[in-house]
Amino acid sequence: MIQFENVSKQFQDGTQAVKSINFTINAGEIFVLIGPSGSGKTTTLKMINRLIEKSSGAILINGKDISDYDIHELRWNMGYVLQQIALFPHMTIEENIAVVPELKNWRKERIRDRVDELLEMVRLDPKTYKHRKPAELSGGQQ
Repeated sequence: MIQFENVSKQFQDGTQAVKSINFTINAGEIFVLIGPSGSGKTTTLKMINRLIEKSSGAILINGKDISDYDIHELRWNMGYVLQQIALFPHMTIEENIAVVPELKNWRKERIRDRVDELLEMVRLDPKTYKHRKPAELSGGQQ
């Protein structure tokens, strides 16, 4: 579960990017941030894994304040999908998804299962997509 409690972000130049937002994302829940360009959506997401530090308020993951986590551990254990494509073009989709689990020394069977699980989660059939290269997918599929 991810909770934002009165979270704000003001940059050094005085720009108020996010002002006193509150929300809860439960495990397994699909959550969408919608708003015009410049409304703080990306800033809000980047505050979750401390790519941008909040100015005030509390961000909790499973009840623990993110400032209590080692920053590397926090980022290492959190998936983050960039707005722009960040896939290795010479690798298959399966190989791209497996990069971090391999760095974490997961067993091959666990990696294969997780790749399939994640592809199914985004409604891409693993048998159809995991052996394709990024260029073989549409922008939305990437």
